[in-house]
Amino acid sequence: MSPDQFNLLSELLLKSSGLYLTPDKTYLADVRLNPVAKQNGFEDADDLVASLGVFPKKELVSQITEAMTTNESFFFRDGAPFENFRDVIVPHMMKTRAASRRMRIWCAACSSGQEPYSLAMIIDDLGTQFDGWHIDIVATDISEEMLAKAKRGEYTDFEVNRGLPESFLQKYFERNNAHWTIKQEIRRKIDFRAFNLLDDPKELGLFDVVFCRNVLIYFEPDTKAAVLDRIVKLMPDDGFLTLGAAETVVGISESFLLSPVGKGLYRPNQKVRMAG
Repeated sequence: MSPDQFNLLSELLLKSSGLYLTPDKTYLADVRLNPVAKQNGFEDADDLVASLGVFPKKELVSQITEAMTTNESFFFRDGAPFENFRDVIVPHMMKTRAASRRMRIWCAACSSGQEPYSLAMIIDDLGTQFDGWHIDIVATDISEEMLAKAKRGEYTDFEVNRGLPESFLQKYFERNNAHWTIKQEIRRKIDFRAFNLLDDPKELGLFDVVFCRNVLIYFEPDTKAAVLDRIVKLMPDDGFLTLGAAETVVGISESFLLSPVGKGLYRPNQKVRMAG
């Protein structure tokens, strides 16, 4: 891909999705966009990007964004965030929300659904502890393709063997020819929605717990800060934010502080709220 077309692609992705494309990704852009170009009648990725012009077609932009987005996910990824959820977040919420018996969770950039399903399985496995509770799990992603896969709840042998405990596989999945399908009782616990993290999330409502993992690493610092500053407005003072293992708020945003309990957990910064 020529430097001019790569710069045009970078500007388009930054504006449409917040994805920051560094110059070393030229080869990746060619590999991922050449099939998109062929599908739409263009010679190659250069020809595709050149066709975008000043007013690119929304459908074409969506296809390009989906092709360039990394959709890596697996059940109980990294382990610690889910241990924190079970051992730190759930006990806190059960104590502080005992009167309302309500908890809302947002999984941002949920990809193909393994993260929200992992949380739903933990909640179900806790059994009667949540009897009488109303728990909402909202899972969002910019990719319609990934959301469609997540809603189906169908995974290959390879996918269910990446982090999923054998006991959960037997308890929550059914064999369906070459795939494993998550049982309906777990699928219906998740509200999957299309959402772009560059947009205002107020329409999603308020959340006690937010998982926003392994997506901010693809954004520029200013975009990261803006996303975090919007997320914190949806959360109570005692809410919990979980980021990816390679992500942090330090030096990016003062909206959150490291939680004194639970490694890698963040809490809203009350001092910043009071000052605001």
